[in-house]
Amino acid sequence: MGKLDGKVCFVTAAGQGIGRSIAERFLNEGARVVATDIDAAKLDGLQAYEGAVIEPLDVTDEAAVNAAAARYAEASVLVNCAGYVAQGNLLECDAGTLRRSLNLNVESMFLTCRALLPAMLARGEGSIINIASVASSVMAPPDRFAYGTSKAAVIGLTMSIARDFAAMGVRCNAISPGTVDTPSLHERMSSAADPAAARRAFLARQLTGRLGEADEIAAVALLMAGDEARFMTGANVVIDGGMSL
Repeated sequence: MGKLDGKVCFVTAAGQGIGRSIAERFLNEGARVVATDIDAAKLDGLQAYEGAVIEPLDVTDEAAVNAAAARYAEASVLVNCAGYVAQGNLLECDAGTLRRSLNLNVESMFLTCRALLPAMLARGEGSIINIASVASSVMAPPDRFAYGTSKAAVIGLTMSIARDFAAMGVRCNAISPGTVDTPSLHERMSSAADPAAARRAFLARQLTGRLGEADEIAAVALLMAGDEARFMTGANVVIDGGMSL
């Protein structure tokens, strides 16, 4: 018996990194997973799992999100993983970068939550899991103005949803990872003037001396999605290798 037997889970940005690990962990625990990503090619391989449903989706497109939510109204778990990491401080951030950060990191969660929540409320049960970051209201790493601003908003969004709908059976929690070894991180390191120095800098932030693994974040998401965490709502679980201490 899997921990998520019988549950339908809707996962955004499931093509790689944390989203992919969460989708695979949920599938291995018996869930039916609607795996979405704006890049359909990144979802290749998930078809091999029993219970996987592949759904190309731009989570910033309100009409597309609403249509997908209508097709999968039976989803009792929503995991919001889509995100964008903008670099730079306030003076290096232009209005377009801030808008993009808020659009992809916050507004997309607003759209998916608003679209899938009514069916959860009608059934009297649901779990929403939002991927935030320690770069938020938890701590402020250097040169992450737009990203930290948007992820702080994710924590506020999470708490507000949790507060308003707890009595109706819907839980909402956030996960705030530190630096996790993902394709996105490798892209940022590779684009640095000195990729080796960039990697050393990322490692130096972790008190454990290593990067996090996407599957470690997926383990926390599994707990939040399952019935074992039915008394947990409004939480922000920090899993960062001591980065925020």
